[in-house]
Amino acid sequence: MDYSKLVDHDLHIHTYLSGCSDDPEQNPLRILRYAEENGLRHICTADHYWDETVSEPWLPYIDHGNERQARILPLPQSENVTFHFGCETELSKEMVLGLHPDNYDKFDFIIIPTTHLHFMPFTVDPKDNSTERRAELYISRLDGVLDMDLPFHKVGIAHLACNLLAPGVNYPAEVDHKEHLRVLDLIPDAAYREVYSKMARRGVGFEINFPYFGYYEKDELERVLRIHRIAKDCGCKFYFGSDAHHPDKLDTAKANFTAIAEALDLFEENMFRPFGDK
Repeated sequence: MDYSKLVDHDLHIHTYLSGCSDDPEQNPLRILRYAEENGLRHICTADHYWDETVSEPWLPYIDHGNERQARILPLPQSENVTFHFGCETELSKEMVLGLHPDNYDKFDFIIIPTTHLHFMPFTVDPKDNSTERRAELYISRLDGVLDMDLPFHKVGIAHLACNLLAPGVNYPAEVDHKEHLRVLDLIPDAAYREVYSKMARRGVGFEINFPYFGYYEKDELERVLRIHRIAKDCGCKFYFGSDAHHPDKLDTAKANFTAIAEALDLFEENMFRPFGDK
């Protein structure tokens, strides 16, 4: 099985318009070149976004609304690659989604990160911030999104194995790697199965974006793979998202995706295809 053949897309790419990128080299032409060089058919912007028609944005999302999103348009296209317009919106601790229903149709793809738990106090109450509480929030926030009236056929859930679950005191320079794995460990298989089965029923995409080669101990990698294997058993459909903010991450993305696909023994039937198979 040539697992690299499954890696024909990257649906989570930031541009210089995301404040945490702000890198002029991370521009649409450079991203399109990445797709062409790696044989990708579909790529998608995923700049951070808070729809100002929902509410006043949290401070880091100031100037990340509709006008800023539109600055990237029109996106360049090529004969072999379709470049889609998407966004990575946000979810508050009150379960307010930063995208108004009137604006769903503006985007080809919508990414929702339920595990951005480094955004205190926006996503987590600092007074209730234990590792155990974060494990509870992993399930409850994902479950809450699945109860929303969303166009799930073009929605992806990002960062489901993300180290932002349990940040260190100096995020993003220092993240508590061991503690984020403990959050994942604290969640029993039954809880994962219940919420991942619900993901499968809703038809939402499960994003693959963890650093396969970043886990130096096999036991740590297996702890991350565990949740993906449960999701696969539950019938979840996967898509690849590099979450690249700078070109250097684009350079390593395909090798990372291919290694994960092989480790999970993925086949075409396991893939989320919001744009069809062409």
